[in-house]
Amino acid sequence: MKVYKNENFPYERALYAENGVSLYGCSFSGEEDGESALKECRDVKAENCSFDLRYPFWHVSRAEITGCKMSETCRAAIWYGSDVSISDSKMFGIKAIRECERVKISDCEIVSPEFGWKSADITIKNSKLTGEYPFFLSRGITADKLTLNGKYSFQYISDSVFTDCLFETKDAFWHAKNVTVKNSVINGEYFSWYSENLTLENCKITGTQPLCYCKGLKLINCRFEGADFAFEYSEVEADIKGHIISVKNPLSGHITADSIGEIILDGGIYDTNCEIKTR
Repeated sequence: MKVYKNENFPYERALYAENGVSLYGCSFSGEEDGESALKECRDVKAENCSFDLRYPFWHVSRAEITGCKMSETCRAAIWYGSDVSISDSKMFGIKAIRECERVKISDCEIVSPEFGWKSADITIKNSKLTGEYPFFLSRGITADKLTLNGKYSFQYISDSVFTDCLFETKDAFWHAKNVTVKNSVINGEYFSWYSENLTLENCKITGTQPLCYCKGLKLINCRFEGADFAFEYSEVEADIKGHIISVKNPLSGHITADSIGEIILDGGIYDTNCEIKTR
């Protein structure tokens, strides 16, 4: 394995197709503005390195990135990669991860508007993420203690599990399929419209018009806050602790809550047959 320490790589494809390379305290910057420094590399280890140039990790396989910083100018840092682990790092460039497989992220700070698109088998733990469209069209996400500040998060994702997370986001989980969220807080608006087989357990959900047009929706021991016009045209099995401001035209299933301010069962365009109870 080739070892580089405290070197700078400013040129295009500086380490192209290296097979077995370790980088310690290295930098990728300079007015040469080189891109794709580690493209098509295998078995890469980068520790305490800084990346300011574009596309450093394209088509990389078996990479371990620790204590590194990818600045705002490090655009599209990791694309078409597989078996990549990233820990104790900062990713500040747009489109930081896309079309990757088997990515593990832990203890990271991420600011990336289009993070994690069209990827599979992503594990993310103890991390903070800010982005407008995170994880669009991805599948197999496992998130634990993820703090997210987003806008249109997790749209069209599938086969994913979220535990002990905090989401500050609107229009989250639209068209999500086969997703479980446990012990988490979701603050936003228009939560999870058009989802299929979404299960929420021990969660707190805030904001207007949550969970409409859903299929196979389950809520177990969840709590709403500021939720009005909930469950419109949804197939739902829900056990809600506390108060719901209003429920509007749920399509089918059962809803039980401690109290419901208003139940609206008219003005709809579909036949509704949902049993609604208060304790």
